[in-house]
Amino acid sequence: MPARGEVLVAILNNRLDFNIARDHLWYRIPVSSAGKWLRECWPPQWLAFYQTKVFGGEAYAVNYYGRVIAIREVQRWELFPDQPRDERSLRLYYQLLFDRLRVLPRPIRSRRRRRIIFIPTTLRKFAQAEEINDLYDDSPLEDLLWTELKRVSLPAERQEFIELGTQDYSLDFAVYCQLGRLAIETDGDTWHSNPEKAVEDNRRDNALEGAGWSLLRFNTPQLREQMQDYCLPTIVNKVNDLGGVDEGGVIPRRIDLHPLDGLHQLGLFDGL
Repeated sequence: MPARGEVLVAILNNRLDFNIARDHLWYRIPVSSAGKWLRECWPPQWLAFYQTKVFGGEAYAVNYYGRVIAIREVQRWELFPDQPRDERSLRLYYQLLFDRLRVLPRPIRSRRRRRIIFIPTTLRKFAQAEEINDLYDDSPLEDLLWTELKRVSLPAERQEFIELGTQDYSLDFAVYCQLGRLAIETDGDTWHSNPEKAVEDNRRDNALEGAGWSLLRFNTPQLREQMQDYCLPTIVNKVNDLGGVDEGGVIPRRIDLHPLDGLHQLGLFDGL
């Protein structure tokens, strides 16, 4: 069975780290940054790289990957022996070594040039991904909804990180519309049976709505049994009420659940 974490998509946000990956075939992750969610997917068999804006034409896409052959826990001075010895040089890192830097035949691009941290995913999803949002492997419910959103050409960002005041939040789905922003949450029954989590969700929802976000929540029975007659129409109606999808063009795009003869208004990435 495919295992979450077979592939780890990591960020490359400077040319030094790219040169290290290309010339010396290793990448580093601060041990202090490897949260529980990452350690649960450890160790990856493959390492892929999401490049940020400093890389010009290769930016906001996964272009390169390699097979992990070893993982070491080292101090910074072992990685950079020429740098001064100080408190910083004692920081712990995971050093991931890989066999060679391979080039993807087709980049896995981000529609909205988004920021990511790490994405643990399966080898199957990595091989089949057309864009960044195809990589996420956090929840079967999210996958179920994502499949339907793609079917009706409704672009959304999965696991979108946003800042509200001093708090950071991760949204299951975010849709950017002409007249506002829509957050969509898929509530697994086990996860949300915890009273403390319910209180946290309430505060989070209030913060989102206070910042101008619209919010829709769907539970497990709704997503599994009422996708076509309730969940999807509710989302599409809300998106259209908010003026349609804003893809950076002059005219926002409205979503049609039942386009005539299979025709629909083209999206920004249709046909690419």
